[in-house]
Amino acid sequence: MNQIVPAKRQGTDLAAPEMQDYVTMLIEGQMFGIPVLTVQDVLGAQKITRIPLAPREVAGSLNLRGRIVTAIDVRLRLDLPRRREEDKGMSVVVDMGGELYSLMVDSVGEVLSLPAAKFERNPPTLDPKWREFSMGIYRLEGKLLVVLDVAKLLDFTRSE
Repeated sequence: MNQIVPAKRQGTDLAAPEMQDYVTMLIEGQMFGIPVLTVQDVLGAQKITRIPLAPREVAGSLNLRGRIVTAIDVRLRLDLPRRREEDKGMSVVVDMGGELYSLMVDSVGEVLSLPAAKFERNPPTLDPKWREFSMGIYRLEGKLLVVLDVAKLLDFTRSE
């Protein structure tokens, strides 16, 4: 009679905290983040061609290695003032449904790995426009990371 008895695994009683990785960006001094897996590229200032009759948040289009990329001014999408001409800014390129979009931001920071357990829903004090495009927040030491919902940010069919 052979009985197989599973051995007790040591140290598996406590599950390791699930971590989420975010690319951080600064816009008007506020830190925002998007999931790292949505990011295709990070670019410096680019030559952007205006698109006639496009919504004001659509800055235009740019050419990225032969592909046309729609540039979105995240400042305007979040109802923040336009960036000054002398401030060149940066772009975070994301792929949404096979189309590339450039999210124009003031600067790009680092990639942060944060525990999923520390993620919080949007507080009621968060700006209503930001809440519309945010999945939630992380409270970091001395600052707030607002996690952007890229799909909602790029959905121009929603009524405003």
